[in-house]
Amino acid sequence: MARANLDKDPHQVAAMFDDVAGGYDRANSFMTFGFDRRWRTTTARVLDARSGEKVLDLAAGTGVSTAEYSRGGAWCVAADFSLGMLRRGKHRELPMVAADALRLPFADDSFDAATISFGIRNFVDTKAALVELLRVVKPGGRLVILEVSTPPFAPIRFLYRMVIRRATTLLGRLTSSNPEAYSYLAESMAAWLDQRALAETMAATGWQKVEWLNLTFGAVAIHRAVKPSVAPAPRPTTTPE
Repeated sequence: MARANLDKDPHQVAAMFDDVAGGYDRANSFMTFGFDRRWRTTTARVLDARSGEKVLDLAAGTGVSTAEYSRGGAWCVAADFSLGMLRRGKHRELPMVAADALRLPFADDSFDAATISFGIRNFVDTKAALVELLRVVKPGGRLVILEVSTPPFAPIRFLYRMVIRRATTLLGRLTSSNPEAYSYLAESMAAWLDQRALAETMAATGWQKVEWLNLTFGAVAIHRAVKPSVAPAPRPTTTPE
């Protein structure tokens, strides 16, 4: 059974998700007590994908989120580097593309919006992925990220760290064909950026108007940002006299 480590080697991560693809959606719903559906619905409202728009759903897995975002009539493509996940979602009859987040197979300014649900923390280079997303989104386009985060209220944060993450590992053992994969997922949750740190990382890679919305006491957060409509003017250079 494949199991990734926190160095997030892309081959190991892809193999791990290939291994759990069969029961991944069911295990997620079980482990989140059904909250995953509410989170997707809220993310879809924040994304506000409309008819005629093109949307990239990166790290889409089996396309559960892609189907949700398509309901408003937008053309949404599910992209993931786990072929096992994409094959598992073929019954949804969505556009699907095998894609590496650091080298997306799309032209510049291809999409009106891009979104990632519970995938960005698995990328080997978060900043490089955000820069690549900036490349493929149109000027003025938007980015929406749904990801685990850090509850701001100390008692909830303690409960989350000490109980919920351990429960993730336990429930993974009960519901998944590869329980070791869920040990990695629990570790990646513990090591992931909090709300402000992710927002600052997004801003540092060129995204503007970065803001976030806490869900479920901040255990999960939605980050939203916009690609600049006009590229920033180059800084003047000075020549020594």
